[in-house]
Amino acid sequence: MSTKVSDHILQRLREWDVEHVFAYPGDGINGLLAAWGRAGDRPRFVQSRHEEMSAFEAVGYAKFSGRVGVCAATSGPGAIHLLNGLYDAKLDHVPVVAIVGQTNRSAMGGSYQQEVDLLSLYKDVASDFCEMVTVPEQLPNVLDRALRTALARRSPTAVIVPADVQDLDYSPPGHAFKMVPSSLGMPHYAPVPDDDDLRRAADVLNSGGKTAILIGQGARSARAEVVQVADRLGAGIAKALLGKDALDDELPYVTGAIGLLGTRPSYELMRECDTLLVIGSSFPYTQFLPEFGKARAVQIDIDPHMVGLRYPFEVNLVGDAARTLRRLLPLLEPMEDPSWRTKIENNVRDWWELMERRAAVAAQPINPEFVTHALNGLLPDDVILSADSGSAANWYARHLKLRDGMRGSLSGTLATMGPGVPYAIGAKFAHGDRPAIALVGDGAMQMNGMAELITVARYWQEWADPRLIVAVFNNRDLNQVTWEMRAMQGAPQFLPSQSLPDVRYADFARSLGLDGMRIEQPEGVAGAWEAALAADRPCVLDFVTDPAVPPIPPHATLDQIEAAASAVLKGDSDRAGMVRQGFKAKVQEFLPGTHR
Repeated sequence: MSTKVSDHILQRLREWDVEHVFAYPGDGINGLLAAWGRAGDRPRFVQSRHEEMSAFEAVGYAKFSGRVGVCAATSGPGAIHLLNGLYDAKLDHVPVVAIVGQTNRSAMGGSYQQEVDLLSLYKDVASDFCEMVTVPEQLPNVLDRALRTALARRSPTAVIVPADVQDLDYSPPGHAFKMVPSSLGMPHYAPVPDDDDLRRAADVLNSGGKTAILIGQGARSARAEVVQVADRLGAGIAKALLGKDALDDELPYVTGAIGLLGTRPSYELMRECDTLLVIGSSFPYTQFLPEFGKARAVQIDIDPHMVGLRYPFEVNLVGDAARTLRRLLPLLEPMEDPSWRTKIENNVRDWWELMERRAAVAAQPINPEFVTHALNGLLPDDVILSADSGSAANWYARHLKLRDGMRGSLSGTLATMGPGVPYAIGAKFAHGDRPAIALVGDGAMQMNGMAELITVARYWQEWADPRLIVAVFNNRDLNQVTWEMRAMQGAPQFLPSQSLPDVRYADFARSLGLDGMRIEQPEGVAGAWEAALAADRPCVLDFVTDPAVPPIPPHATLDQIEAAASAVLKGDSDRAGMVRQGFKAKVQEFLPGTHR
């Protein structure tokens, strides 16, 4: 039997060691589906409930495995649905390859059913590489370049294969004019900066006495080197959210997350430092970095296109984080004065004491900060965490202490709703022997998390460790936007846009054969976490939480908090369980010592 183009595509994926393709079927990829049947489902076809979820699962798989994630979808609407997940990959610098169908070549240009100009549609999201295969001889080069480019540039790429091309007999490129042969593999490389640039960077860093380090996901492979440099300079270390798992939160000089969802010590670290070193991060919020002219700054990034952003750096070093820091370290002078590091450690200690107090504040019925704080001491050493966008991301950012070996991520730059559950699914296919926990709001759960529980129910028995816990912060409110309206606009909650129906998430999970618990009182929180972590199957924890607990940013002033509280009282005082008189005093319990 002849080898068809579709057969060759799957064969080539196997040769690249691709083990899973997150996908949803459709007639635009019928040829590929038939090839999957002939190939004995290798690589594994993982069926989601929606193409957007396929893309998110590929992103989660790539984030937590370090390998390329692959997703597939049919022509037209299927290809369109992939876009949000692919943009998530693009903005977070994650290698993902999308394989999408297209109408037959004979129908192109004829306004045919499901005909969409996919090359134009994908031009931005897959700007590093997007190509349509129109003859068999384009393969394997097109597929190889898509995979290699995704890995090399940590970006999404796309391969478009018309339906009729999928069914053509495969013939390889020949040794002839206008034929492009190809080869397998992605070589490993680790660039390092020039010696002169390293000396210039060392001069800047040695000039200061109050050094701050900001790390992102690009520093994940340089833990030891980051610690050595921080100790040499007496520096504190803040973390962009995508780099939350890049360094242990238990180190006394790690100030935690930075930015709108960040911590007070990180805010103060940046406000008071005189020298800044940024490693492997494209953290976007300039206002959370030192005032211009107050700090001299150096950046290290492996991508030359990402240096020089966000801050007026004096020296930009292009190179692998670990190797660059190892070469930089001998050039750095030890900091003799311990006062800066001591102040940072005191601020960090005070912050964690504050988090303890905030988690203990009574709420109606459950304080969402307590839900997350109670998980801290229970986290397995090898846990993989995902957080959805919204107020749940605040609690993930501020309350969880990640230790060495733990992994965690969220939609960092796109900050899209919906990836929490599919990220966790992708993590389980990457590491079926590790527990996964997704922290999601009820808005994201209703948007698509509930449907992906069906995917969990379909596959969980294949995982060596069956634990996948979905913790839902059920506050019946699109809470992050509600608080943004109050803080930024001084507006009360606009119920038609913000209120959500109260759904029995645990009941739905149990209907699928999963575990599920609804927790309505704080006394049940710790026990629910313990039960879910001891369960023999995935579990949904439906925590009924108080929407009046504010996700206060670290730079908030008491005046801003009072304005938000006034907006609550102005618009929501008649809504049971949402607000109560004396709210301003209550808000101040959550952030004692807030500055005006």
